Amino acid sequence: MSTQPRQIGNAAAILANTSTAGAIWRVTDEPRQLDANIIHLPAGDRIASHQGPDLDVLIHVLAGSGHLDSGGQSLELASGALIWLPRGSQRAVVAGPDGLTYFSVHPKRPPLGITRPS
Repeated sequence: MSTQPRQIGNAAAILANTSTAGAIWRVTDEPRQLDANIIHLPAGDRIASHQGPDLDVLIHVLAGSGHLDSGGQSLELASGALIWLPRGSQRAVVAGPDGLTYFSVHPKRPPLGITRPS
C-alpha cells in the first residue's frame, strides 16, 4: 500500500466532458476509506426522492444549478455550494436549466457480508 499523495483526476478535464448523465468520474484506487464521485445531471434531470444510506454525505456543486428537496425544505444549488446530507436524510435533486454537476464524498460502504444461519 502506497502512503504517498498522488493525483487521481482533474476536475477541469472532467467538467469539459459532461456529455453523459450520471457518475462521470469516481475514485477507484484501493485501498481507500472514502468513496467519491462526480455526478452530472442534464437540464431538468432529477434524482428521485430517496432516503440516504447510513452515511453522511458531503456534496460540492462544481457547475450549473438546481435544488435539493428534503423534508419540505428546498435548498438552492449553485456553483460553489457545499451541502451536508446527514445519514438517513430524505433527499431529491433536480437540475436547473444549465444542468448540474457536483462532487460527492462519503465514507466507503463496507462490503456486503454473507452470514450463515445459526
